[in-house]
Amino acid sequence: MELRLAEVFASIRAAQAASDEPLCAYLYDLEGLRRNAVRVVDSLPAGCELFYAIKANSDLPVLQTLAPLVHGFEVSSGGELAWVREHFAEVPVIFSGPGKLDSELEAAVAQHVDCLHVESLNELQRLAAILDRTGKTQAVLLRINLALDSLAETTLMMGGKPTPFGIPAQQLQECLAWLHNYPEIQLRGFHFHLLSHQLDAQAHLQLLRAYLKQVRQWCEQYRLSIAQVNVGGGIGINYRQPDRQFDWVDFSSGLSALLDKSGLPGVRVRFELGRYITAACGYYAMQVIDIKRTYGKIFVIGRGGSHHFRTPYAQGHSHPFHVLPVDTWPYAFPRSAVSNERVSVVGQLCTPKDLLAFDAPVETVRCNDLVVFPYAGAYAWHISHHDFLRHPHPLQWYLPVEEGAHAAREQA
Repeated sequence: MELRLAEVFASIRAAQAASDEPLCAYLYDLEGLRRNAVRVVDSLPAGCELFYAIKANSDLPVLQTLAPLVHGFEVSSGGELAWVREHFAEVPVIFSGPGKLDSELEAAVAQHVDCLHVESLNELQRLAAILDRTGKTQAVLLRINLALDSLAETTLMMGGKPTPFGIPAQQLQECLAWLHNYPEIQLRGFHFHLLSHQLDAQAHLQLLRAYLKQVRQWCEQYRLSIAQVNVGGGIGINYRQPDRQFDWVDFSSGLSALLDKSGLPGVRVRFELGRYITAACGYYAMQVIDIKRTYGKIFVIGRGGSHHFRTPYAQGHSHPFHVLPVDTWPYAFPRSAVSNERVSVVGQLCTPKDLLAFDAPVETVRCNDLVVFPYAGAYAWHISHHDFLRHPHPLQWYLPVEEGAHAAREQA
């Protein structure tokens, strides 16, 4: 996962030099994003597809960068579907997620989504009524909440235990029997998404092995002929130890061996990755307003906060950061600074939960320096409570894809 820090830092410095106020900004490196997506897609074995889960980051420049590279987009709401179709009329789309409204099911059918991932018998029944009324057909996957004895838990679990996600495996037979009477709903296969934040490549391979084994058993037991298994996403980013990321090379190599040995003939395997594709392309920059010592702790207060960058609080970690020195100081009095100490980086909000990094060692940080948080390209700005305290939104800009990069890939 390549980070183009020199280009990113130069762009942030230029923006700070041009700003009349302390800088608060998001920067997205689209060339870095393109390279990461190419790396992942090109290493997938034959018979595998990658759909980008746009919930991670649905900015239009991000989607425009990824559209020529991935096999399609995964959406989880009517709003996401409308956004994609407004800008990408022909890109294949799959629609996942619980609690779909009738209006969202109707839009999915009308917008010709490639596949609907159905979460319950109730949802199947409501879809059948829509198809009966419109005279159309729709391909579906059944999302199954599968209990596995060997399931290694991560910090975020969506299955393998009681959750609101998916159809319990014990209800599969009832759903299949019901589907026999509704040929307008075409069962294309199964969808699994039991967990997120997976950092262990071998554990993830073990999970996929269990998925394929179970699907094989169901196909034999119920005499099913299916076309695909969607294994979800779930591959995480190691925010705590950024030098120890998920080993994609080991995973893709192991996946190839797994499919050779245990794959289902003629059945495609789909991934829907979000965080792993876009996290490394984003950076959140805060300029230091104040440095305070209080009761044995040092707080670095930057312009912005968790209302812009909620990832650290949502994940419960101290986010890694870089300090970019800014030599200018606009005041007559000396500026505050700390060296070779541990600090907590906070924002401007009126809550102690506005904490982006804690007990983090720094060589030197001074008022007016820049603190830059990497791995801010997924579930960062897009999950934050932007308008709390009515602070202004951060600046946002994009480092472009290198000229001719997409054309060169198509020719290759």
